[in-house]
Amino acid sequence: MRERTMIVVLAAVLAIAARANAQEQLPPRQVGPQQDARSVAPPKIGFDEAVKRATTRNVMARVADQEVRRAEALVEQVRAEWLPTLRANGVYTRLDQDRVLNGRTIQGIDSVSANLVLNVPLLAPSAWAESGRAKSDREYAKLSAADVRRQLALSTGRAYLTIIAQRRILETSIQARDTARAHEEFSKARLEGGVGNRLDAVRAGQERATAETRVFNQTIALYRAQEALGVLAAENGPLDAADVNLSEAPTLTAALGEMERVRTDVVAARQRVDATRRSSRDSYADYLPMLDAVAQPFYQNPATLTLPTTGWQAQLVLRIPLYDGGLRYGLEHEREALFAESKAKLEGQLRQARSEVRVAFEAVQRTDEALVRAREASALAEESLQLSQLAYRAGATSNIEVVDAERRARDAETEAAIAEDSARQARLDLLAASGRFPDLR
Repeated sequence: MRERTMIVVLAAVLAIAARANAQEQLPPRQVGPQQDARSVAPPKIGFDEAVKRATTRNVMARVADQEVRRAEALVEQVRAEWLPTLRANGVYTRLDQDRVLNGRTIQGIDSVSANLVLNVPLLAPSAWAESGRAKSDREYAKLSAADVRRQLALSTGRAYLTIIAQRRILETSIQARDTARAHEEFSKARLEGGVGNRLDAVRAGQERATAETRVFNQTIALYRAQEALGVLAAENGPLDAADVNLSEAPTLTAALGEMERVRTDVVAARQRVDATRRSSRDSYADYLPMLDAVAQPFYQNPATLTLPTTGWQAQLVLRIPLYDGGLRYGLEHEREALFAESKAKLEGQLRQARSEVRVAFEAVQRTDEALVRAREASALAEESLQLSQLAYRAGATSNIEVVDAERRARDAETEAAIAEDSARQARLDLLAASGRFPDLR
């Protein structure tokens, strides 16, 4: 009986080799009309380069830069209110006839007048305070742009790591498919050799078809992840990811300390509190007087009784705001409300940021432990599969044990790939929560 089993096994191996050789001579299988739609693999890009492109070329980053330019333009507009201004005026007048008094023309039918008006604000406390508010808004816009880049970098990093995970799962699916094909070939060879049965061959074929379907679905998932990375990096096409080694995760104490010092959203919220505090404090400037110096050289042709042909005049203009219908009180109350609002937002931002650091730190520890267990389970499942295949080829078991072992091995390998991705994602989240990623300095 043992000799007959060995003969059958040898015949099955030869049959598998013959079928494999025949398949190599055949053209590749056509799955559908779009089989060659993606004949060229997308270009690979490094992790740092992908983040750099996203933070410089993405639409959101460019819009944030324009917001900074807009804030700078507002600073220029407000500053103009307390800087000197020079204005030129010219007037040509045509009358119906000369104006005559006691036989003397006092205003000709045609007259031309021109002047230069120089206005120099000597005391403009309200404009000075408003200029300070505009500068604070400009700094806040810069910090907001940095936070936009932080969010883009984090999204890009996650998309990058997703590609690595999807490729790893695809490799697992391909390996499971190849194993299922080999098992199907062996089951068919046994059936042809007279020692197998139709049920084993059908089960093996079903498992092979399921594995092939999973390969196609996982290929689509990988392609979508590559397209997502291309969109984030502002490329007109998909991008592929290479392997990446993230920097060492910080300790919990270090992460909490760095978060409050360098994380862009926290720094922006704290700057907003300082800006609204100064704005509310400077509300008294709206009640102070304003003093302007005005100089005006002029030209008048023809001269009149009150205006010579050329001359000049100078004035000091004092403006004292007495009553404006309550506008200043309304502005003061608005600034006080904005100050209180910014303090509440900073408090909430710090609470949320600390929570993110603690959760990310705990996730790093747990996902690292889970990764060790998942790899152990994958190794044991692979060993179980090999033992099941040996037992089936020796005729000791049916192929249902092999099919179950294949599924368990595939699932264990997939779980290991998912655990690897979870560990990388958790480490990236901790680096981002602490403010270490990205380094925008």
